[in-house]
Amino acid sequence: MKALRWHGVKDLRLDIIAEPSAEKDRVKIKVEWCGICGSDLHEYTAGPIFIPTETAHPLSGDKAPIVLGHEFSGRVVEIGEEVMSVKVGDRVVVEPIYACGKCSACKQGAYNLCDKMGFYGLAGGGGGFSEYASIPEVMLHKIPETVSYEQGALVEPSAVALHAVRQSKMKVGDKAAVFGTGPIGLLVIEALKASGASEIYAVELSEQRREKAEELGAIGIDPGQVDPVEQILKLTNGGAVVSYEVTGVPSVLTQAINSTMIGGETMIISIFEKEASIHPQNIVLKERTIKGIIGYRNVFPAVISLMALGYFPADKLVTKRIKLDDVIEEGFKALLKERNQVKILVKAD
Repeated sequence: MKALRWHGVKDLRLDIIAEPSAEKDRVKIKVEWCGICGSDLHEYTAGPIFIPTETAHPLSGDKAPIVLGHEFSGRVVEIGEEVMSVKVGDRVVVEPIYACGKCSACKQGAYNLCDKMGFYGLAGGGGGFSEYASIPEVMLHKIPETVSYEQGALVEPSAVALHAVRQSKMKVGDKAAVFGTGPIGLLVIEALKASGASEIYAVELSEQRREKAEELGAIGIDPGQVDPVEQILKLTNGGAVVSYEVTGVPSVLTQAINSTMIGGETMIISIFEKEASIHPQNIVLKERTIKGIIGYRNVFPAVISLMALGYFPADKLVTKRIKLDDVIEEGFKALLKERNQVKILVKAD
């Protein structure tokens, strides 16, 4: 079968590999749609970050070259003999976190913070940029007929956004700021709407992405025209309760911190390729806090339920649909060149 594999930095190849089977506790699915994630782009331009290269990942038992893709939906076509929770024909999405179940974090239920944590589609074992995938049963969630396969491919990134909002101090009626309105930033706006934010400010240089944020209900701010910190402090009469940093740009992290009120909070969602320096006084003198999140936990069912109610709409967030044959040129390279792209979905056939 065809599969997109990471061989090294700027070295993605559409390879022909063996079609997987459903072993005892695994489920074989026909991949329907898979989204290109910012993490995939980071691996392409600056990896390896999560991808194991020298030694095999302790939970997947795999190392590069590995199949990419962790934001995907599919249809069950085969189940292993020990599988009980799904059957052939079920419509499913994948929660792609590998966790050991034995470390301190896992024992506390924080499986996304597992000492050996990895992502299916980044740490090996298979991936969504392929015709078929063999998935551990524990990673699967069924989706109702009211949630399309396209929508299903957005469950994983939407879970990142909803987890970020749930882990923050944001409460119903609060004002929030989102720095960066790429796919995750836009999904954070949706999560904030679902969580009852009264005002959402979206800071974005790209006119197209800023307009997309405004279409979702945010108040757009162009940092090329105004000082975003001054603007947010003015419009909120003192600062946002919570800001969400979703760019991975060091200077923007400082802006996100300074845009919050006394006692405000900054949530770091981005994966940074470089170190970011901050001045502690900006935190100390306002008694602000900074918090980071990675991935998600125990949130997929809530995302699927919200999607059934109309949140995280694919028709507003997906800007391009391509075939697997075109994933490198029309997918990865396009996202690096075309600032108007938000979320690109890939279909294997």
